[in-house]
Amino acid sequence: MAAPSLRTTQPWRFRLDTDSRTVHIHAAADRARRHTDQVGRASHLSEGCAVLNLRVVAVHFGREPVTRPLPCPDRPALLATVRLAESVRDAPETGLYETVWRRHSSRSPLSGRPLPSDLLTELIEAAHLGGATMRFSGRHDTERELCATWEVEWRNRADTDRSAQSRRLVSGPHSPSLGLPSAALGPQDALDPLPIRNLGAHRHPEVLPARAFEPRPLLALPSAAHDRRTDWPRAGQALDRVLLLATRRAVRASLLHQAMEWPDLRRALDGLPVDGPRGHTQMVLRLGYGPRGPASPRRPVEETTADHE
Repeated sequence: MAAPSLRTTQPWRFRLDTDSRTVHIHAAADRARRHTDQVGRASHLSEGCAVLNLRVVAVHFGREPVTRPLPCPDRPALLATVRLAESVRDAPETGLYETVWRRHSSRSPLSGRPLPSDLLTELIEAAHLGGATMRFSGRHDTERELCATWEVEWRNRADTDRSAQSRRLVSGPHSPSLGLPSAALGPQDALDPLPIRNLGAHRHPEVLPARAFEPRPLLALPSAAHDRRTDWPRAGQALDRVLLLATRRAVRASLLHQAMEWPDLRRALDGLPVDGPRGHTQMVLRLGYGPRGPASPRRPVEETTADHE
């Protein structure tokens, strides 16, 4: 339940088969954001994050998580199964349990203090362990990525359906376990180089609370070699591993997903000049040191479990 998800939709349900000690992870299609996630990529990415969280918890309690992603092609809502074997070997998830509930996005200004090079390498290796690659942007690439994100903010504000969906997320009728409280939205950047998402789709963002953000944000782009439905949950597991490791090392992260929501801008990020093989960008991460910021609400257990498929 603590895994990251697009607009805190938490688009998953879990069912435990007690006979086989297997957890079935299902997509909750009714929680999808059809305007901002038209092909379901972000939902599958989020569900992959939930699978990795489940694996981390299983290891912590002495179980071996035997994972089968997308096990049944004829049941598209079944995203993965995780069988809880009797004993656990030394696993890469060991030691991440304490970060699961501490991890959440920070929409606050960061210090701009650089991350040590060995930590950058660790984060890249964490993504690689999950079957993804991750690159850190140089100065010029960062400028292009921020420009693409700003372009999305303009487009989203002009799109009636997307704006209405965002407003419902913040101020629409929902239970305390859903949506985003105003305290979690964070300020806008007073100097404008960093496009913090206008989650409330305010028509005049210049009147929103603003603070000075770091002038040169550190951006990281996790990518997958392919961009099929089978690749998205795996990329989500890699993304979650990076976020949990960052949290363990007191690094804050915010997810700049805006450019991922428009195919032309996402393709533009895929085509940025980089060293090594290119992939399909799955997320833009902003990383750095700073305040944790408030957490977003989570659904209660009864809304995330199912008695049958």
